[in-house]
Amino acid sequence: MEYEYFNEEHQFFRSGLRDFLKKEVVPYVDLWEKQGHIDPSIWVKMGNMGYFGMVYPEKYGGLGLNHMYTVIFCEELQRVHSGGFAAAMWAHAYLAMTHLNAEGSEALKEKYLTASISGEKVGCLCITEPFGGSDVAAMRTTAVQDGDSFIINGSKTFITNGVYSDYLIVIAKTNGLDDRRSMGIFLIDRESEGVSASKLDKLGWRASDTGEIAFDGVRVPTTHLMGSVTDGFYYVMQRFSLERLIMGVNAHARSEYALEYTMKYMNERSAFGRKINQFQVLRHRIAELSTEVEIIKNFNYHTAFRMCQGQYVVKEASMSKLQSTKVADKVLYECIQMLGGYGFMEDFPIARMWRDSRLGTIGGGTSEILKEIIAKIVIDKKEYKTKL
Repeated sequence: MEYEYFNEEHQFFRSGLRDFLKKEVVPYVDLWEKQGHIDPSIWVKMGNMGYFGMVYPEKYGGLGLNHMYTVIFCEELQRVHSGGFAAAMWAHAYLAMTHLNAEGSEALKEKYLTASISGEKVGCLCITEPFGGSDVAAMRTTAVQDGDSFIINGSKTFITNGVYSDYLIVIAKTNGLDDRRSMGIFLIDRESEGVSASKLDKLGWRASDTGEIAFDGVRVPTTHLMGSVTDGFYYVMQRFSLERLIMGVNAHARSEYALEYTMKYMNERSAFGRKINQFQVLRHRIAELSTEVEIIKNFNYHTAFRMCQGQYVVKEASMSKLQSTKVADKVLYECIQMLGGYGFMEDFPIARMWRDSRLGTIGGGTSEILKEIIAKIVIDKKEYKTKL
């Protein structure tokens, strides 16, 4: 089925990316997991290979490709055995940079998007707050205009790349009203006075620097407002589909890798005089899990393909994340069981993969929120198209 969506150029790209990751990333992920952040040099190495610019315009150093390359990028990142490293990479390339490319002015793109593609600058997207996650409209961070600047006050939390990034894409209330048409998106330099960040200690994704960020009277020039001063909410909603699809792709790729590893182990492990992959109960469990993974993978491919055609895929992207992350959690739970005591050991990759997988049903919109979004679409016939 995948050959309907990927050609020889895609496969060549996949092979090159896999080789690069094996050489430049895999040998270091254990260290990065322990220290809680990745080596800064890898950003420029990734940038030099063009991995941050795949879907961005050539005028800024990008390659002008489509999101089928994004799918491959996310799939291969899952194979390095570090959800935190993968998250740091795609949060930069497809959360921060997506908004910068879509809403940023030409001047901002020339300065920040070009440097982001090369890996010289790293970005993060700041939406979630300590008192509210999926309810974007209820945020409390404010941006009050003062002459040729905005004054930003508030806080954000659970921000991937939130500690070591060079710039922050921040959504804030701009007119004091508690409604959707009262938000703007701003690009804030890390070194701006009044910006502070503290690192969070997480169950998984330990190689990524997830932070809580405070804005205390941060002065941001009006030229760093991205798009309309009131339409920030709709910009965020418009980009959520990509984030959710990426998390769905991450989940199916993580599941595939876990099953591959588990089947290899089962072929090497013996009990009662035979390989454990010859026990019917385990064979059938693998058969069921492989079926579920194959279904979500091909659904995700089809959704990504439709997104590349410019089609409206809010429902499908939400379904992708909802079901794919659910299946991934199930797969990792079962894989640990099939490895027995070894699955519980940190020396084996399944333990870390299980920890990393657990965030899938939480980040980027919880499963509970996604169910309500899907219900509104299929029952109430609601459309989440932007008003822009």
